[in-house]
Amino acid sequence: MLTAVWVAAAVVVVISLPRWLPGRVVALRGWVFTRINGEESITVPGDLVGVDRFREVYSHPAASGRSEGAALSDLFWYWLSPGPEMHQEHLEAGERYDAVALATRRILSVPRARVEELTRSCVVRALEGGRGDRRRVVRLRDLMMPVWAEFSYELVFGEPCPPHARDLIVGNADDVVTALKCCGLRHMDRRDRLTAYLVESLPRVKHELPAGLTTRECALYLQGAFFNTAVVQMSEATAHVLMALARHPDVQARARAGDDRYLDQVIAETLRLYPLFGIAHRITTGDIPLGEDVVIPAGSVLCFDYPAFHRAGFPDPGRFDPGRFAPGHAPVRELNHIPFGMPANRPCPAWRLAPLALRVAVREILRAYELDSTAAHTRSLPNRGPCLLTPLDPTGPAAARHGPGRRLTLLYMRLKDGWEDVWRSLVQLVLGTYMVWDARRLRLCERHFSGHARPEGT
Repeated sequence: MLTAVWVAAAVVVVISLPRWLPGRVVALRGWVFTRINGEESITVPGDLVGVDRFREVYSHPAASGRSEGAALSDLFWYWLSPGPEMHQEHLEAGERYDAVALATRRILSVPRARVEELTRSCVVRALEGGRGDRRRVVRLRDLMMPVWAEFSYELVFGEPCPPHARDLIVGNADDVVTALKCCGLRHMDRRDRLTAYLVESLPRVKHELPAGLTTRECALYLQGAFFNTAVVQMSEATAHVLMALARHPDVQARARAGDDRYLDQVIAETLRLYPLFGIAHRITTGDIPLGEDVVIPAGSVLCFDYPAFHRAGFPDPGRFDPGRFAPGHAPVRELNHIPFGMPANRPCPAWRLAPLALRVAVREILRAYELDSTAAHTRSLPNRGPCLLTPLDPTGPAAARHGPGRRLTLLYMRLKDGWEDVWRSLVQLVLGTYMVWDARRLRLCERHFSGHARPEGT
C-alpha cells in the first residue's frame, strides 16, 4: 500500500513538472548570476528611484556611461563577440561613437516607400518556400530571421542578398541570440565566418563608413549593428507580434480586416507587454542628485527595467489589450511606454524605420495565413515562438481550417512546449552559469579598457 502511494505521488510530481519547475529554475538562475556577477547595480524603478522618476534619471546627462567600469559589461561583451568594442550600443561617448552613429543614420535614411517595398519583397520570398495548401508548425523567430537578414543586407549593400550571405547572417544572429538566452553556447566559428565575409565585401558597401576605423573595425561595426542586433531584434519583434495575434484570435481577425491604425495599436501593445529590451544598463559618469541628501554617485551601475516600467500605471497590466493605444486614451508620450528607448540616452537608431517595416511584415503574413498557438508566450521567447500556420483561402469554408486536425495539433503543441520548457530551463541554468563564469574569467570589457583587449572574444 505504501509503495503504491509513493508511486502515485511520484507520478503526480512528474506530471506537474511543467507547471512549477521552470519558474523555480529561472529564480535559481537569477540567484546564481547575482552570486557570480555581484550585487553592484541599482534597479530602476526600484527602492531608490521610483517609476515617477524613471524618465528623469534615464535622461540625465550623467547616466551616459555604457561599458567601462561595470562587471556586467563583461557578460554582454562576451555574448556579442567578436567586435563588442565596435558595437554602437557599447561604445563610450566620444569621436568614435559619433562617427559610428552618423554612419548608422546614413544607412537607415531610407524613404518610407522603399522600406515598405523592401520589406514586402523579403517576406514574400521567405514565404514562397513554405507555401502550400497544408497547415504547418513553425518557429516564428526562425521563420523571420531570413527576412530581416535579407532586409539588412540590402540596406547596407544596396543589392539583393545572395543565399550564402543570408545563411552566414542568419547563422551569426541565431548563435548570438541563442547564447543570450542561455539556450546554447557560443560558436565563434559561425561568427568569424561572417566577419571574414564582411571584410572582403566592404568595397561593395553603398554608404560612407565611419571615419577613422580600420577595415576590420568597419566590418565588426556592420556585423554588430546590422547583421546582429538589427536581425535579432526585428525577428524577435515580429515573432512577438505574431504570437500575440496567434493567441488572441479576435484581435487577429480585426487586424486582418482592419486598417493599419489598429495594427499599430497591436504592435504598440505587444512591445509594451513584451519589450525587446529587458534591462538596459548604464554607468553614471557623474553624480545624479535625487533630492535632499540623496545622490546616485558617479560610477554606479543603473539597470533600467523595461518590463517593470511598461507595466506601471496600466490597469490589469498583464492583459493583452491593444485598446490601450486607441484614439481617445492618454497620449502615448504620457504613457510608461518606451519600446525604442529614451531620446536623450541612446535610443534605438531604427526607431522610425522599424515600426514601418514591422507593420508591413505582419500584414503580409496575415494575408497569407491564419495563425494559432497554444505555446507559452514570454518576453524572452526562448521557445522561438511555436505557431501553427494555416494557408488562408478566403473562398474556402472556415470549418475546413478549424477541424479536428487543428485541435489535435494545438493540443500537441501545448504539451510539447510545456515539457520542452522543463528541459530548456535546466539547459539555461547549466549553460548560463558556465557563460557567466567564463565571461568573468575572460574579462573582455575590463581588459579592453585597461589596454589588454582580446577583441576576438576567445
